[in-house]
Amino acid sequence: MTMNPETGRISNSLIDDLAADLAPVRPVRLVHGIALVALAAIATVVLVELIDGLWRGILAGRASALFFIANGMLGLLGAASALAVLRMATPRVGNSHEGARWSFAMLGLLPATAVVTLGIGGSIAEILGDPYGFECFAAGTGFGLVTAAALVLWLRRGAPVSLAAAGTFTGVAAGAIGSFAYGLACPIDTLGHLGVWHVLPVALAALVGRLAVPPLVRW
Repeated sequence: MTMNPETGRISNSLIDDLAADLAPVRPVRLVHGIALVALAAIATVVLVELIDGLWRGILAGRASALFFIANGMLGLLGAASALAVLRMATPRVGNSHEGARWSFAMLGLLPATAVVTLGIGGSIAEILGDPYGFECFAAGTGFGLVTAAALVLWLRRGAPVSLAAAGTFTGVAAGAIGSFAYGLACPIDTLGHLGVWHVLPVALAALVGRLAVPPLVRW
């Protein structure tokens, strides 16, 4: 078998031209993504402190068990969903997002319990009559933008395959962390308030994330 010298020179030249445009790419490491989300969550809590002030009753022992349960569930959901998004940026066989799904289902117990405990009529009356409800809903949603921005930047560094799922979990993580952070400033610990107005930001952010995130990270 013989090789045409001219063809060989052309091939080598083409390879050299292609290689000249290559640049080293930093590997996408999960630990870096976790650090990024942690910084975003800390920054969100700091913003809440600067804008509204954290509730001092937490350290004074005035917070109820329900306060810690509701905010703890939001924090766990935010962490689990953010971890799912970070893993989606580097898809591989065996990636599982069951933790985020179970955490989301667990959070759903709050509004369900509110309806069962208060009754449908009583629940609606308490929700509509809550003077601070919309404020918590809007603040929790707004403060979630910090986490959303961090996760979108991370997804753009990677190569997510399921953009709809990545967008949904990004919204869930953002809404949960935003609502958790603002929950540290909210002293209202009734079941109707926490189970509805602190959970609604998660549902809204999930819907917005599913629609808005895929165009931002499509590759």
